[in-house]
Amino acid sequence: MIRLVDKGVCLSPEGELLPYGEEMREALTKNTMAYGILQAHNTGGDMEDLKLKFDALVSPDNNYVSILQTARASGIKEFPIPYVLSNCHNTLCAVGGTINEDDHVFGLDNAKRYGGIFVPPYKAILHQYMREMMAGGGKMILGSDSHTRYGVLGTLAIGEGGGEIAKQLLSQTYDIKRPPVIAVKLTGKPAPGVGPQDVALTLIGATFKNNFNKNKILEFIGDGVSALSVEFRMGIDVMTTESAALSSIWCTDDKVYEYLKLHGRPEDYQKLQPEHEAYYDGLIEIDLSKVECMMALPYHPSNVCTIREFKENPEKYLKEIEEAERKRKGDNGEIFSMTDKLRYGELSVDQALVSGCSGGLFENIAAMADILRGTVIKGNAVSLAVNPASQPVFAALAKSGIANDLIASGVTISPCICGPCFGVTDVPANHQLSIRHVTRNYPSREGSKPGKGQMAAVILMDARSIAATVRNGGRLTAASELEIEYSQYEYHYDTNYYKEQIFDNYGKADSSVIIKKGPNIADWPELYPMNQHLLLKIAGVYEGSVTTDDLSPSGDAVAYRSNPLKLAEFTMINKDVEYVKRAEEILEIENCRREGVTIPDGEWKTLLSAICRDLDCSESAITIGSVMVGNEIGDGSSREQAASSQKILGGYANIAVEYATKRYRSNLINWGMLPIITEDLTNLHIGDYLLIRNVGEVIRNSSQTFEMEVKGSVNTIIRGNIGEMTKEEKEILLSGCLINYNKALLQDGTQSSNQ
Repeated sequence: MIRLVDKGVCLSPEGELLPYGEEMREALTKNTMAYGILQAHNTGGDMEDLKLKFDALVSPDNNYVSILQTARASGIKEFPIPYVLSNCHNTLCAVGGTINEDDHVFGLDNAKRYGGIFVPPYKAILHQYMREMMAGGGKMILGSDSHTRYGVLGTLAIGEGGGEIAKQLLSQTYDIKRPPVIAVKLTGKPAPGVGPQDVALTLIGATFKNNFNKNKILEFIGDGVSALSVEFRMGIDVMTTESAALSSIWCTDDKVYEYLKLHGRPEDYQKLQPEHEAYYDGLIEIDLSKVECMMALPYHPSNVCTIREFKENPEKYLKEIEEAERKRKGDNGEIFSMTDKLRYGELSVDQALVSGCSGGLFENIAAMADILRGTVIKGNAVSLAVNPASQPVFAALAKSGIANDLIASGVTISPCICGPCFGVTDVPANHQLSIRHVTRNYPSREGSKPGKGQMAAVILMDARSIAATVRNGGRLTAASELEIEYSQYEYHYDTNYYKEQIFDNYGKADSSVIIKKGPNIADWPELYPMNQHLLLKIAGVYEGSVTTDDLSPSGDAVAYRSNPLKLAEFTMINKDVEYVKRAEEILEIENCRREGVTIPDGEWKTLLSAICRDLDCSESAITIGSVMVGNEIGDGSSREQAASSQKILGGYANIAVEYATKRYRSNLINWGMLPIITEDLTNLHIGDYLLIRNVGEVIRNSSQTFEMEVKGSVNTIIRGNIGEMTKEEKEILLSGCLINYNKALLQDGTQSSNQ
């Protein structure tokens, strides 16, 4: 079904393995599709250290306010490239009164003043809008949502933190080492009932835990590509984020041309395929004909098995989940009981959802209608809701009669929003199990609050198997178990839809527009650079993965992302309810020191006095801050708030064995936090102190190992490094954050021509 080759390979344009000599490697590398697109967007002369500028940007409403505030604080005058402000995340105004709609007003005013593109609420999910209106052959698009993936249409797209969007708005570059490129060779054709989520989960299950795709570009080739519809490809493509890949690109063909032509953009088509034989840094082979209906068990998209295997011994799989959760939470932590969901040996679910950029596509929903035809969902049975990816998709469902068929079957068709995907709508009841065709199933991702005794869990499945399960009364059923005659619906798209209903103000900036700010929209607080030495106190130590959902949770916290101080109070709330309190106590000490107030804590006073004597310096030469320690930090979303909230609480560093993604590490740097890596966490405990001497030298010599002095439960020395950094990244860290860095450029008169 899937095979990994963890070494360099040379492939023909058809995907056949070819011999090659090492002396040919550099030349063959240039023949990949990815290399050509990167080269076209690289503004520097070096193809190893890239300085990229993008063709367009996109942000959803749950983070564009903070990005705009960063750009405004840096002196922006006009958006230099198309910037789409989508309103698909915070759309229900259900939390905090007016604050979500206040964000939308703020976004529209910014689009008027700086020349942006504003997609009003309920019109389209950001990624579907970009597919329908913006993505095309040979382009690069940067988005502040981690699922920014448009490789199927020939666009190399990357999801990053808000700081990187702000840099592009300021005409700066996205600086990165040229990423490795992995060939994904598809062969065969999927069996009936197998959908894009099944292929995606197969890929994720084989590559996430071993870091096979981490921070790499996936290049999809092979004759299996042509066997898939464009939407089927999109359903796979958007999920490559969950394999930890940086980006993706696909061979394009006549089906892609017809898709772009249907959407009124035939000129955006570009034939893409590897030029001659090409070198790849690894190979993934997937025989589509052997892919089975899959499921990703709680609490990660990589926790996959086939539905067939699960049904052979469900109790085994469910107990494994419970045991992993028990180990993660400890003896005193309540866990969600999975085995309670077994009824007469079968798994029974309580809720079903198909939504968002991965699930809410026309073909997925049409297949569900075929499976559910003749079925009526009873009022006391499992519920099923669908969120189409855009209003044009919804209109096509209505025109073809699919929407009527679904409604007749008892399916609820909800607005075009991302809410179910990250837990701000359709939250299950306490102790319910939901099956979903969405992107993630992290703990609390569906909106439950374990810290308040609210427990729920999500299994990821393809829309087809979800419909099959609902048809079978909520008992787990693979779509391949059913004999279904799938209809061939014609997709209708109205090219006039967005012309009037979307506010496209690109190139029409109006500096006279006064931007309205609701009471929840707050400016960034002053953030300080580090002094000569850094004294850190450990506010949290965590085994396993710390996700961005842990660091800055979804659910009702999302509504406060326009208020940095308010949002910071939610940091780690679902994983460690004491983290904020510990961090704020450390911040209070630093505030006293900075304001010249006598430090009230005897332990701090004693330690600082001893350190000042040892270093022969004053207290003003030392910055006090908090630090988080974990095996792996930053898996998941691109949300910059996962780093900015730590900084607002006085964080100046994280220490990890590894950082899960490049985008999270970028967020740390852009918010002035050291991304420290060390192999040994053994002697690091909550409440311990770490002293880093001459932190400026540590930053300037970023790739070199440095010493951290541990003072606390064990007095020892540990060694770490902050990895290779560009000149600009070092200057951002030395400045204290990206905002400070850009303010300094503006004052020096060296800011970009956009200013």
